[in-house]
Amino acid sequence: MEATNFSLRAYFERIGYRGPEATDRQTLTAIMRHQLRAVPFENLDVQAGKVVSLVPEDIVEKILDNGRGGYCYEVNGLFAMAVQALGVPYRMVGARPRTYASRRPKTHMALILTFEGERWLFDLGFGSHGIRAPLSLDRPDTDVVQDFDTYRLEKIGDDRYLLRTVVEGKWADQYEFDLSPQEWVDFVPANFLNSKHPDSIFVQHLVAVRQTDEGRIILLDNTFKIIARGQMESRSVAPHERDAVLLSEFGIIAPR
Repeated sequence: MEATNFSLRAYFERIGYRGPEATDRQTLTAIMRHQLRAVPFENLDVQAGKVVSLVPEDIVEKILDNGRGGYCYEVNGLFAMAVQALGVPYRMVGARPRTYASRRPKTHMALILTFEGERWLFDLGFGSHGIRAPLSLDRPDTDVVQDFDTYRLEKIGDDRYLLRTVVEGKWADQYEFDLSPQEWVDFVPANFLNSKHPDSIFVQHLVAVRQTDEGRIILLDNTFKIIARGQMESRSVAPHERDAVLLSEFGIIAPR
């Protein structure tokens, strides 16, 4: 994943990372965490009636130059650019969300990185219940606590996996995927569906999520939630207040 205007230095500046440019688990996890805390998951372009651009240079301009966030293809695509600049092998995979009542197509994108002889799931774009650090594909079926959240990557077949998360005290399916490598162009149909189909959650609802040290903050339409140490507080946000909340809590200016 490359863009002519991508700069690793500018990327590190955007996410506030000042550590080493190494390729070990500790460094890559730190970079992932910095991006999750600095770059929000958001669908404001979809809410503005746009089809999200998958042109790599547009993603760089949107997130690095204009201080925006994005949804899975954008934020994971940006992370893939950084990983490639660091020289870490990776593949893109298509994932099937399991958070809907009915079966859905593979509209989610995640990344599999290989380093230190092990394969790891990295995902910076699954919104409210996304992982907070990489999960090992080579040590599946194990409960993994990340800060105040618990995850489990279950192997459900040959090279097939299911990500589950504890939500309100119960295990909840998030998405399933296999290891068939995808090209960037393979996500164009799913991106159009997410941007325009009336059943898409991104068409139906405004969503912004940013991870914090103790949990995450979420804006869903007119409700602002703070989840910290497993406890949640929420308040209503009037429509005329949303832009101010997006700026103060997520650091983004809503497009017109």
